[in-house]
Amino acid sequence: MKKIVLFDLDGTLIDSTEAILESFHHSLKQLDHAVALEDEAIKALIGHPLDVMFTRLGCESSKIEEHVVVYKEHYRTISKAKTFLLPFAVEAVKEASKHARLGIVTTKTALYSKELMEHFGLMNYFEVLIGHENVDNHKPHPEPIHKALEGMHHALEEVWMIGDTRLDLEASQRAGIDAVAVLTGYDNFEQLATFKFMIKENALEAVRHIIKQG
Repeated sequence: MKKIVLFDLDGTLIDSTEAILESFHHSLKQLDHAVALEDEAIKALIGHPLDVMFTRLGCESSKIEEHVVVYKEHYRTISKAKTFLLPFAVEAVKEASKHARLGIVTTKTALYSKELMEHFGLMNYFEVLIGHENVDNHKPHPEPIHKALEGMHHALEEVWMIGDTRLDLEASQRAGIDAVAVLTGYDNFEQLATFKFMIKENALEAVRHIIKQG
């Protein structure tokens, strides 16, 4: 049976922490957010939609939309220079492509995500990329996974998700697919172990585990 492997981006294939943190601090400064925020507080929310992140960080509800706009404007100018492929990411994608059809399911803006993956020379390996603007409900809701599978005209393939946070794992569980968690991102082993999925060091190990499953 042919497989489908869906990859998360941040913390799974790429590290855009520097660009994310800089863009958050830029937006907070531009809009005169009174409370200084530690990087760790921001990093703990990576994976959630931007509006949710700004809300949970204590920003005024009337300014959330504006924060998101200012963030995105800045992020787009620095993302390519300050985003890096994680170790073994290229190898993971290339090896997976030999055994499966591939897609990306991320909470990042799809437009920027495609630009990044094209910048890294990897977009051509993926049939679909589902981002923030493509769904009404974001991870941990299963809609992004369902949307990706619809775009791939999924019928009988065995489906797997590879991701670094509980959002990825919960979305997979709710979508009724299998998953492998990786330790290259924002949730630690103990957090990921709250779900009964396999946990691997990185995306390449995750891909090799999936390939071995028959």
